[in-house]
Amino acid sequence: MMALALLPLGWTLWLGLDSQRWWPLAVLVGMSLLTFAAYGWDKRQAVRGGWRIPEYRLHLLELCGGWPGALIARQWLRHKTQKRSYRLVFWFIVLLHLTVWGLWLGRPLWQ
Repeated sequence: MMALALLPLGWTLWLGLDSQRWWPLAVLVGMSLLTFAAYGWDKRQAVRGGWRIPEYRLHLLELCGGWPGALIARQWLRHKTQKRSYRLVFWFIVLLHLTVWGLWLGRPLWQ
C-alpha cells in the first residue's frame, strides 16, 4: 500500500524534470504533510476523548491532494481503517486522483 502513495511522487518528479513544472510536486507534498498532521491530531484526540476533526474535512484534505499523506497515516497510525463508509470514500478519492494523473500524464500518447 505504501508504494501506492509513492506513485504520484514519482509522477510529479518526472513531470518536473520533463517540463520544469514543479508546482504539482509542491502541492502534493504540502497537502500530504497537512493531511498526515490532521490524521495525527484526530488520532490523538480520539485516544484522549477530545474534539475530533469531522470526516468531511479529512476527505476534503485528501481530495485536495493529500491522499498520499492520508494513506501513509492510515497505515502508520492505524487510524480510520475500520469504518466502511469512510474507507469507501477514501478509496474513491484515491481512484479519482490516480485516474486524473493517468489521463494527464498519458495525454501525449492519445492526442
